[in-house]
Amino acid sequence: MSKRGRPPLGLQHVDRMPGSREARTRLKIVLATLTGEKTVLEACAELGVGESRFHDLRNEFLSKGVEALEPRPLGRPPAPEPTELEKENLQLHHEVQQLKLELQGALIREEIAVVMPHLLKPGRAQKKEGRRKKRSRTLTKRGPAGSCDTKPSCEPSGGSTT
Repeated sequence: MSKRGRPPLGLQHVDRMPGSREARTRLKIVLATLTGEKTVLEACAELGVGESRFHDLRNEFLSKGVEALEPRPLGRPPAPEPTELEKENLQLHHEVQQLKLELQGALIREEIAVVMPHLLKPGRAQKKEGRRKKRSRTLTKRGPAGSCDTKPSCEPSGGSTT
């Protein structure tokens, strides 16, 4: 029965990894001791370190590998709660926006007051309207001299109908 798929590359996988040449060489040597291709003494001689240092390197490599392979929850991690400084910063930012709006409104009101001062004095505008109404009523009551608009019995002059 033949194996399916790509043939295993073994230690050649390390050559494709990012990192310095020295780090990849150390990784190959540690993996070779784990697979049994090299003894610890051979690895120590190649790396130029003692046995205790080699064991430290191998344990560090294995612990980092296990840590990287720990199961993690699916999805994006939840956003951290904002700190007190961040909360205060957000509050101050909101307050600045409110004050900008209030300032803009005040500037607009000031411009209106300069250009159209009669709009800002409601008592005066109402009095003027009241005067106008009185004048218009008095004009319609009196009417111009010789007009017959208000009396239905008024006939045009110059012709009698009998």
